[in-house]
Amino acid sequence: MCALSYIYPLCKEHRNGYIRQMNARAPLLALKDVRLMDGLNPLFDGVDLALEPRVRACLVGRNGAGKSTLMRLMAGLIEADSGERVVMQGMRYAYVLQEPHPVGDTVLDWVTSDGAEHYTAEAELYTFGLDPATKCASLSGGEKRRAALAKAFAEDPDLIFLDEPTNHLDIFAIEALEDQLRQFKGAALIVSHDRTFLERVTQRCYWLHDRRIMRLDSGYASFEPWSEKIMEEQAESLRRLEKAIERETYTFYRSITARRTRNEGRAARLQAMRAEKMERTKALPRQLEMSIDSGGTSGKLVAELKNISKGFGDKELLKGFSTRILRGDRLAIVGPNGAGKSTLVKLLIGQITPDEGEIRLGTALEVAYLDQGRDTLKGDETLWDALANSGSDQIMVQGQPRHVAAYAKDFLFRENQLRQPVKSLSGGERNRLQLARALASATNLLVLDEPTNDLDMDTLDLLEEMLADYDGTLILVSHDRDFIDRLATSTLALNGKGKAVETPGGWQDFLRQNPDFFEQLSHKAPATKTVAKSATTAASATRMPAKKLSYKDQKRLEDLDKLMPQWQAEIKKLEAALNDPNLYAKDPKRFEATMKALEKARVDLENGEMEWLELEEKKEALGS
Repeated sequence: MCALSYIYPLCKEHRNGYIRQMNARAPLLALKDVRLMDGLNPLFDGVDLALEPRVRACLVGRNGAGKSTLMRLMAGLIEADSGERVVMQGMRYAYVLQEPHPVGDTVLDWVTSDGAEHYTAEAELYTFGLDPATKCASLSGGEKRRAALAKAFAEDPDLIFLDEPTNHLDIFAIEALEDQLRQFKGAALIVSHDRTFLERVTQRCYWLHDRRIMRLDSGYASFEPWSEKIMEEQAESLRRLEKAIERETYTFYRSITARRTRNEGRAARLQAMRAEKMERTKALPRQLEMSIDSGGTSGKLVAELKNISKGFGDKELLKGFSTRILRGDRLAIVGPNGAGKSTLVKLLIGQITPDEGEIRLGTALEVAYLDQGRDTLKGDETLWDALANSGSDQIMVQGQPRHVAAYAKDFLFRENQLRQPVKSLSGGERNRLQLARALASATNLLVLDEPTNDLDMDTLDLLEEMLADYDGTLILVSHDRDFIDRLATSTLALNGKGKAVETPGGWQDFLRQNPDFFEQLSHKAPATKTVAKSATTAASATRMPAKKLSYKDQKRLEDLDKLMPQWQAEIKKLEAALNDPNLYAKDPKRFEATMKALEKARVDLENGEMEWLELEEKKEALGS
């Protein structure tokens, strides 16, 4: 029997099949028994996680559990205190931050700054609705996010990290991202609060819970029942432990044996059980305490708009629009970014005036407005001052005085954060601070502009429950389709070209009743600025049924025709090197490097062949 090495005692005829089987399981990146401390407290304690090629996984956990930190650790941006991070040789990754910062003159300059081909970069920018010539300095928050996504996909990485990728994206950009992820040939790890998005794109769930990772080999649609079952089992286990401590305590102090002897073993066992209970109780997540007071009853009419028109410069947002909002309505306002949703909200609450038409506001309105940009927060003021504007140690909460620290604790802020500047808070923390301020006063008209950004699932659930019980009037601007469907009694859609339509129900109800309303707003439509002829042609291809492969796909097909023979030759070369039975004994490092290179070459070839087949099938279907 011949031997590949002492690790792989296989004959030549079996070796290739074994290596192929091994490569099918080989992860691009893996963490093994990783530990990381946050000051004196453990953040991760024995984390194991692996991402294989083509796997689209989500990383789920409550705010503060360390999801973003774990993602940075996986990307090699920070180091663990202990454990192992294993990366496949030659693996390339892209990382989309929660708050990207494009640099350079134009977005095309930035997207190509790390080596992406110009034609690929332009195609990806058009996919996300951006003109490549747009200046980086002029980008809005949503445009920065779309540019960052275009950059990540244009670089064609083996693995892509997405940290809250749907924040500040409209529904159409989210759908474009879903399409890109479904076509993506690499692996993806996603942190997101958007349930609908996760249900549509994920195949695996990693749950960061109690400082460890739990794995579910199914998409997010299966996560909640699975996690709830685990939580129930853990609660039952803790209950049994508490009962055992009660019994052991009773026996220890009441039994004749315990009174007459020191019974060191029983004392140690009781102490260990109490320590376990303390540790498990300490690990339980803090619960957000959120409530709302609808205050006095407003008049039956909340707002009435008659033949309203509003625009800025050459852009017409509303034209001849009329609507009426009555007490108790739950109105969701939807549409693409820039369509005028926030403008409509400000018209409805009387903050701005229309160009034409009449607005009548109801009586006895008590308005609380959470704006999308969090503009009411001042970055240099402390969290304490943001809650108690008078500088006192008390805040009036729904008519009752509360200590600032106690009220902040309800929204999961630690006491040592109270003197920190607002600008040091994370996105989720700033959102919770805005909610704390908005909910402190009684309100019978609650206006929420993108309230779900940066909130974890538990906070979203609590917010939904609170709003479901709210008996005032709710105006909600959101791109979270699940959030809208759960709360809205009517949906008002804007197309950004002056047209608005209102229908009963949520987002899905609107689509069923108005399937063609957003037809001209394809999420792959080009930007409206003047661009080069070649770019315009590429953009037009996204608006009309394709008759042949896109330039990007055709170029990729030609590249694969050249790359596959190269990969095959590389595999043969590496296998020939491994045929030397003395290689490991002579040079263990070279043996290990050769094995890793062979793993990567085989994975590249397998992925390339699948991609080539898909493109050929697409080409045949198009008749080109």
